[in-house]
Amino acid sequence: MTANPIKITDTTFRDAHQSLMATRLRIEDMEPLAAKIDAIGFHSAEVWGGATFDSATRFLAEDPWDRLRTFKRLMPNTPLMMLLRGQSLVGYRTYADDVVDSFVERSAENGIDIFRVFDALNYEPNLERAAAAVKRSGKHLQMAICYSLTVEGRLGGPIYNLDYYIDRAKRFVNLGADSICLKDMGGLMAPYDAHKLITALKEFLEIPIQLHTHYTSGMASMTALKAVEAGIDVIDTCLSPLALRTSQPAIEPLVVTLGNTDRDTGFDLAALLEIGDELEAILPRYRAQLQTPKAAVIDANVLSHQIPGGMASNLVSQLREAGELDRLNAVLTEIPIARAELGFPPLVTPMSQMVGSQAVSNVLFGRYTMLSEPVKDYIRGNFGEAPSEIDASLREKVAEEDGGSINAAPPRPADALAPELDEARSAISEISDDVDDILIYALYPQTGLRFLRIKHGLEPVPDEMKSKTLEQMEQEAAASAPKPSASAPSPSARARRFNVYVGEQFYEVDIDPVGGDAPAHQSVATATAPSTPAATPASSSSAAETVDGETALRAPMPGIVVSYSVEVGQEVKAGDAMLILEAMKMQNVIPAPAGGTIKSLGVSPGSQVVKDDTLAIIAS
Repeated sequence: MTANPIKITDTTFRDAHQSLMATRLRIEDMEPLAAKIDAIGFHSAEVWGGATFDSATRFLAEDPWDRLRTFKRLMPNTPLMMLLRGQSLVGYRTYADDVVDSFVERSAENGIDIFRVFDALNYEPNLERAAAAVKRSGKHLQMAICYSLTVEGRLGGPIYNLDYYIDRAKRFVNLGADSICLKDMGGLMAPYDAHKLITALKEFLEIPIQLHTHYTSGMASMTALKAVEAGIDVIDTCLSPLALRTSQPAIEPLVVTLGNTDRDTGFDLAALLEIGDELEAILPRYRAQLQTPKAAVIDANVLSHQIPGGMASNLVSQLREAGELDRLNAVLTEIPIARAELGFPPLVTPMSQMVGSQAVSNVLFGRYTMLSEPVKDYIRGNFGEAPSEIDASLREKVAEEDGGSINAAPPRPADALAPELDEARSAISEISDDVDDILIYALYPQTGLRFLRIKHGLEPVPDEMKSKTLEQMEQEAAASAPKPSASAPSPSARARRFNVYVGEQFYEVDIDPVGGDAPAHQSVATATAPSTPAATPASSSSAAETVDGETALRAPMPGIVVSYSVEVGQEVKAGDAMLILEAMKMQNVIPAPAGGTIKSLGVSPGSQVVKDDTLAIIAS
């Protein structure tokens, strides 16, 4: 009998695929594995929350509530856990209290046993309502402390030091925490720092401590082992096919490492290996999502840019959709600079999306040419108190928009919000009166409404949301493969040979840069000078084009047109707000590229657009 067996939470069905493949794993591929994972003896299984709710409705045409009920049916012996973003729930803004109360109640009713509740800023007032709702439900309240660093790469410094984390733990215990989670979303926790922090927390905490980390920097397995030595109670891992890289450490090596010790898991290694083989057979269907421009398994540069796993996969996905994947290094360079300017917030949802999307915008269109609406709200205090001072020029920019002084939020931002559920109920009354559907709309008025129309048969399932077989994916890849030109020039001395794989087909191709040498590799820099631009913005010619006195405003990136701020016949000046485009999960105000009269508006609000779609015509 093991004296003190380590307990394990499996993240395969949530954070693992969120980190590696932008949360695209479909329920149809998880169902065959669920009962076998249930039989292993995990402390809990993280199956819901985080980005799964959004991705299911936005990309997969799946009902997230049905997904949760499916897991509950297939995994009756394993407590189910979700990740809840405090007052932001599973969305990207602060929601009203009635939405928080209802969402927690419905999550508990549909199958969640353990609520891991966190706030991106570790800001206590943003956690109070969700914590109280969980306690009311009779479920387990796990309060998570987001682990972050400034720029020094180790625990300490003026913000994120040992005293900071001890203070947060004490505050969260006072909120009624049944356990504490150290949430290391970027894989930044060094092994000996983990031992130091956990040892310090164990001196006064009487409740269990759980470690959640990522393999991104390559330290996670070492960190987990030092955490075990320090007396950690629970550790997050996942099955090896979806482990490592930006995901969690793999369970199988840990089982072997701790075997025949006083922390032995007691797990059946052969059973784990069998499940891993089954998962491995499924993953070729997701080859596109699993592709990465990096060859290395680890990314030591995360110690600079601090990008969490889920954010990393989404950045790649978003830049690929925008046709700008070649600018990934420039974005990675910009992120720590923008983070410093925004007061060093921990890079976890929604702050990671805000900083990441703003960095993308800064690189593609010029630094802070477009300041996203969520970033403006953050500067106003609508997400809570920033850990450090926000750059004065950004505050001035928002103050100017607010009429000379910033419209500051109250200490608890949700206090400024009126109830939202009745309005959501009314908005979809002709589609559904089901409370779970109402919550989907309340969380995502644009993408959620589109999903509800699909769910209830008012719109067909778009092709891009449909499940595809591996054969279908390979056929599409082959059809879209470039065709050789009959008039192609002879290769120059600069040509280089590369291997290209299309499905199961293999090709050797010569790549020859046009008009000069290929650019050198750009490494990620440490953010020590926040005022220094990270990259030269791309030309704006793709976003605006003037012909015969008419300027076409084109979509700078794929997204959804939320609303127009102008109407046909209206006079505008260059820089005036034209519309709100939801892109990269953020709402972005698109300015007028030129002055004149609005001749036409390109699409209806709620429409999906791709890069370079015409959004408006302005006549000079």
